[in-house]
Amino acid sequence: MNNKKPENRAEEMTSHTRFYSLRKVFRHKQGLVGGILVLFILLMAIFAPFIAPRSPYERNVPRMLEAPSSEYWFGTDMQGRDLFSQIIFGSRITLMAGLASVLISMVIGVFIGIMAGFLGGRLDLLISAVIDFLLSFPTLILALIVVAILGPGLNNAVLAVGFQGIPIFARFIRGEVMVQKEIGYVEGSVALGASRLRLIFRHILPNIVPAITVMATLELPRVILMLAGLGFIGLGAQPPVLEWGRLMVSARDYFFLAPWLINFPGVAIMISVFGFNLLGNALRDVFDPSLQ
Repeated sequence: MNNKKPENRAEEMTSHTRFYSLRKVFRHKQGLVGGILVLFILLMAIFAPFIAPRSPYERNVPRMLEAPSSEYWFGTDMQGRDLFSQIIFGSRITLMAGLASVLISMVIGVFIGIMAGFLGGRLDLLISAVIDFLLSFPTLILALIVVAILGPGLNNAVLAVGFQGIPIFARFIRGEVMVQKEIGYVEGSVALGASRLRLIFRHILPNIVPAITVMATLELPRVILMLAGLGFIGLGAQPPVLEWGRLMVSARDYFFLAPWLINFPGVAIMISVFGFNLLGNALRDVFDPSLQ
């Protein structure tokens, strides 16, 4: 005889379903390729001190602007520093800044979206109007406005990019919550006298976690590109921060003389964006029943 409570059995079934879905992600062709690329970038960032052949700040002026070779795989910059080491260490800053921006957007956007979708009424109308107003601005323009107010710098760029992503998350989560509200188990919980907090944290939020995960994964490559763009125009990371976009802006004046200074950071950005896009597409295909 099974003595387990229905809630415990439901939790076990949910855990099993999520594990099975995760296996399906990596059986997905795009998920496998994207997962490998993302894992490669993450391992590069974690083990940067062991991978980089020398310090990214070590100057060797006699070897400045040296083309890629067996000693300097990606060449050297205008101060003779190893570009390969700079890109390896720059992966840490780029990923941390991107994840921080997405986290800001996700936490605040999910909270606002749940409040609007679950409570409804005038609060929903007010929040929706504010979201529509913010979404009327192009995302890069909105980020530029925030950076112009706060000033240039990596931290301010992270806040600006995080802020422009809040309405995107809020609108998406609002729609997901409104769908969940119409499902029978929520109505049944209401009939049994469940409180609003229990409905949100026990029933609705766990069921929209896969959608939040997909949204965050798809947002990360866009955020990385936006941070690189802000760095390229001088409003993002400032020297000596080793962010990929800043590495490119430092090399603008040497594009024809030393094109590797822009090409290799650009390729690093491309690989990371491509990997997260593929992984996000695979997650969406697996977790979105309408695409099955």
